[in-house]
Amino acid sequence: MGALALAGTAMVMVAPLAFAQADAAREFDMPSQDLGASLRAVAQQSGTQVIAPTELVAGHQAPALKGRFSADQAVSQLLRGSRLRVVMVGTTLVVQRDDDGQEGNESAEGQSEILVTGTRIRGSGPVGVPVISIDRTDIAQSGFSTTQQIVQSIPQNFAGGAQEGASGLITGAGNGNSGRGSGVNLRGLGQNSTLLLINGDRPPLGGFSGTFGDLSVIPASIIERIEVVPDGSSAIYGSDAVAGVVNVVTRDGFRGAETSFRVGTADGDTQEYQVSQLLGTRWSTGHAVIAYEFYRRDNLSADDRPYITDDLRPFGGGDYRGNYASPGTIVAGGVNFAIPRGQFGNGLTAAQLTRGVINRGDGWDGVDILPQQERHSLFVSVSQNLTDNLRFYARGLATWRKFDVAVRTGVDSRRTVPVTNPYYLDPIGTRQPIGVNYSFARDLGNERNRGAVAAYGGTAGLELAVGSWRIDAHGTWGRQDERYDYLNRVNSARLALALADTNPATAYNLLGDGPSTNPATIESIRGYNKRRWDALVWSATIRADGPLFALPAGDVRLAIGGEYREDRYEDRESISYTSSLAPRTNALTPLPGARVVQGIYAELLVPVFGEAASVPFFRRLDLSAAVRSEEYNDFGRTTNPKVSFAWDPIAGLTFRGSYGKSFRAPGFTELRQDPDSIGYFAYPVVDPQSASGMSNIMVIRGNDPNLGPERATTWTLGADLKPASLPGLRAGVTWFNVNYRDRIGSVATGLASFLINRDIYAPILTFNPSAARLAELFASPYYLDLTGIPSTAPIVAIADAQVRNLSIVRQSGLDFDFQYDFALAGGDAQVGATATYIFGIKQQLTATSAPIDVVDTVGNPIDLRIRGRATWNKGGFGVALFANYADGYRNRTVTPAQRISAWTTFDLNLSYAFPRKSGPLHGLRIALNASNIFDTDPPFVSYVAGTLAVGFDGENASPLGRFVALQVTKSW
Repeated sequence: MGALALAGTAMVMVAPLAFAQADAAREFDMPSQDLGASLRAVAQQSGTQVIAPTELVAGHQAPALKGRFSADQAVSQLLRGSRLRVVMVGTTLVVQRDDDGQEGNESAEGQSEILVTGTRIRGSGPVGVPVISIDRTDIAQSGFSTTQQIVQSIPQNFAGGAQEGASGLITGAGNGNSGRGSGVNLRGLGQNSTLLLINGDRPPLGGFSGTFGDLSVIPASIIERIEVVPDGSSAIYGSDAVAGVVNVVTRDGFRGAETSFRVGTADGDTQEYQVSQLLGTRWSTGHAVIAYEFYRRDNLSADDRPYITDDLRPFGGGDYRGNYASPGTIVAGGVNFAIPRGQFGNGLTAAQLTRGVINRGDGWDGVDILPQQERHSLFVSVSQNLTDNLRFYARGLATWRKFDVAVRTGVDSRRTVPVTNPYYLDPIGTRQPIGVNYSFARDLGNERNRGAVAAYGGTAGLELAVGSWRIDAHGTWGRQDERYDYLNRVNSARLALALADTNPATAYNLLGDGPSTNPATIESIRGYNKRRWDALVWSATIRADGPLFALPAGDVRLAIGGEYREDRYEDRESISYTSSLAPRTNALTPLPGARVVQGIYAELLVPVFGEAASVPFFRRLDLSAAVRSEEYNDFGRTTNPKVSFAWDPIAGLTFRGSYGKSFRAPGFTELRQDPDSIGYFAYPVVDPQSASGMSNIMVIRGNDPNLGPERATTWTLGADLKPASLPGLRAGVTWFNVNYRDRIGSVATGLASFLINRDIYAPILTFNPSAARLAELFASPYYLDLTGIPSTAPIVAIADAQVRNLSIVRQSGLDFDFQYDFALAGGDAQVGATATYIFGIKQQLTATSAPIDVVDTVGNPIDLRIRGRATWNKGGFGVALFANYADGYRNRTVTPAQRISAWTTFDLNLSYAFPRKSGPLHGLRIALNASNIFDTDPPFVSYVAGTLAVGFDGENASPLGRFVALQVTKSW
């Protein structure tokens, strides 16, 4: 079923302690018992993390253990006769099969030592860098069913950005996420600042033009573990790793068969179904795995959550309902007349209208806050030894996902009813056409997004062992196709014809309560938009790592490599049927051609001191340095270094730190230079320094042709404690700091205040422009006459509102991890917590702007998040309780600012695994999971943005409520 994270945590802060940490001997006295129980006992008593896939240890009986042993010696004794072995990876003991060095956690790299995320050097772990590791046991205990739920549960993740449940919310289907995928946003630095990897390689990005790594296409059942490095890692992996890296390692070494079924419900409001099947086999020279997973979740309607509404008065907020409803409102002579309910527009008189009143509508009626999702995934992995030192390996993953979601209407507009319409009513007696504010949701149904995502790709390579060195050469190819249909839209051209129709049987009637029109006429105005795009990536990699020479403290190790990668994003189809009498094919977005990236890197690990040196307060000292240089065909070269250290002054205590530079390459839409992306226009704005109070400026829009990468400098300092005097205790703290500069953006949204806040916008304003320059802009084919300002009018400044390298973000804070393993009531217990506390997130619009601290505000990360846990296992029974805490914060979208309450929820997982003697029930595990067991609603937030309002913060809370699931897993 998974891997036993013995003495591990749901999210472990792993730091490279002394390689000989497990050498500290201690007394053991354990009876012969189940191997898993014995391994847990060793882990708890020694304070050393032990990882063993449960499919390996299941059914094995460990011998009695009595005497003085180091942790690795103790585990070796317990594995006698089991055809299993133990290897040391950094400070972690990993149990593997002895008949083939390709099993369990190490199998992702197909070698006997694990390659941990954050380093290219096998078997060491990244020096000085925290790694959050989530293995099969952690996944099972969490009760989560999807990869995005697993990753997004860690406190370091911020839910802003690409989320499947952002239907109509302020986090909306923007961010290029019309395909309803799910990204990860470490530190809240942006969905495109966290790098997603699968087995160390980049998949194609999701969203239009590749805006985020899409977790939704990775089935949870194939995951061996997830490793998260919340630290800048461009020196190792290149672009997009500013906030960190998420690496999904697959179950390549699985052997046997595993069948799993899960059904869940959010108190009946939405249901979830999941079925998976894994098959794995091995032979003397290789192994193979094939896995399939089906997942379906029904939609969750806003109608089932009373706080998701535009009318927030019942919760202490305002009424933000819109002017469009059914029945609607007549607008004549600038006066509103509410149409009465309970009538169909036949024989309606002016006396029945309510003068000066607007019928208001709630834009959330019938809208889904979670889409219906259906996914099929197929995974294949194979490894074959060609000779004693040469291995071929390949793996592939294909996912087909469909979604369907009711959304808020995209465009409401006043409709004109001519006097020829048989239902026309003139409330003021002018016999002029009237306007009607009318919602078509009851006529056409809610507008919907419906579409599909197909993601597939694979890796194939050769691995050669040359002495202690490993050389790996492989190629990776991936493609992600996305399409969506925007349905139930009003075709304005067809509606105009239907409103002008003089036949009462076929004319459109906007004056009734609800659908009052012939169904065939309603169907005739049903419009849509269709979009399709795809992403393609392929890469070739060659890398090698191994020891250079030996020092007293250990081997100096080197990793070197080179990579070639091509990324391509193409707009494939754009069809609209909303403003024309026939479907119209629109011009495609002219994205740039293929991006070609060539990179080389090197990483060096130097063990300076070890225990044998007997240097006071230098029990161990490891240093690491890495550098990566990449050449991009579309914007040039970038080189990023990183250095780090891990220092053990005494046994059980480690200090660590890292310093590095990272970057994010400009996205494809940000590099466009086509005519459709460029525009100049003169515009009047408020000017306090003008006698008239207004001045004209010339605005330049488009993309800066000299756009460069976003850059960041990151550093961490941390400490880890594992006292020998208190076995089972481990604690860690990391102080992180990110200085993120040259962030790509535009100041266009602040257009009206350019001259009001001259001090803020001075870097993008050129005052007193020359007459020649202004004449050039007015004469340009890109000039847009939006306001009718003549070329002879005075222009006080040129405003560069292009997409360009602008803003700065500085963030710092602390990550905490605590865990204590101990015996309780004859079983194994663990308590622990992981947390993130952010000191501040200071943003500057431009380099000279005053910084604004946005932490603890709506739309941004909150300062404190904690996920606590308590687990207990005895025999086959297990219980895991999690507490999730989100601190209070401020809502500045309303006046006066609103204080948001803290939010605490609890998750519970009860499970029972039948023992070996259970006969046909052996290998069966039954688990009952409950998230948010007390069904605690999110804290009320009067979240207002323009014409949209909602009663909770979708970036800092979930509207799902209590969710209960039953999962049955059988290992064969």
